[in-house]
Amino acid sequence: MTSETAVAAVDPADVERARKAAASADRVVVKAGTNSLTDEDSKLDRVKLDKLVADVMDLRREGKEVVLVSSGAVGAGIGHLEQTHLDRDTDEIEESQALSTVGQSLLMRHYTQSFDRYDQTVAQILVTGKDLDSPERLRNVRNTVETLLEWGVVPVINENDAVATDELRIGDNDMLSASVALALDVDLLVTLTDVAGVYTGNPKRDADASVIEAVGSNYDDVRAIIGDSTTTDFGGIQTKVEGARDVAESGRPAIIAGSAEPDVLARIAAGKSAGTLFVPSTGETNE
Repeated sequence: MTSETAVAAVDPADVERARKAAASADRVVVKAGTNSLTDEDSKLDRVKLDKLVADVMDLRREGKEVVLVSSGAVGAGIGHLEQTHLDRDTDEIEESQALSTVGQSLLMRHYTQSFDRYDQTVAQILVTGKDLDSPERLRNVRNTVETLLEWGVVPVINENDAVATDELRIGDNDMLSASVALALDVDLLVTLTDVAGVYTGNPKRDADASVIEAVGSNYDDVRAIIGDSTTTDFGGIQTKVEGARDVAESGRPAIIAGSAEPDVLARIAAGKSAGTLFVPSTGETNE
């Protein structure tokens, strides 16, 4: 049996309802991964970043509120320092923390410059897992974001790697974006990555792998496939799927799509197919 036939189809009516709900979302969390922002040398890629900002502004022009969850600080720090003693695959938390402080400032400088082209103000918010686990801190984060959105500002959220420890780390910005989406009661989570969605196999190793249109009642099939196909060069798809599934189980759609796809967010806002759609597990939406 091929991976193509191993994935059951989701009810087309449920897919259509979820796609319409995604298109009509008033508040959207957009998560951008490191590979969607940096080049092969880990340096920030201004072309990629400008493309992401242009996509976000497509949503803003539709009158939607957008919260951007951005990875890339540690990677940008590595690329900027260009020091040969730095291990790009290091597990040393102290090094990662220090690298993030270099990269985060670069990241926000580029975001500010890019959004300035549209006269769009942005704000930086750094959080840790404790901020989202503590009711009081979560309330403070939520109040800050709500105020910024009322002002028409785009919040840019990242994990506060400089002070995070193994006990405090959220662990992955894919899960951070899902937690933020649930905490802010958004209508849609879009995770942008360097692949076009969730595939029937590892697209970097399997030329026959194809994008799965929708995930819902077939979740167990999809989870089995990504468990078999995931390797270190497959973009951390497991955590992306887990985060999207968490949001879908809360009754709202989520999408994993390719950041390089033309007008990817505008397509979603128009109700068109883009990447892999996660249908709310009840078949209903929170419209």
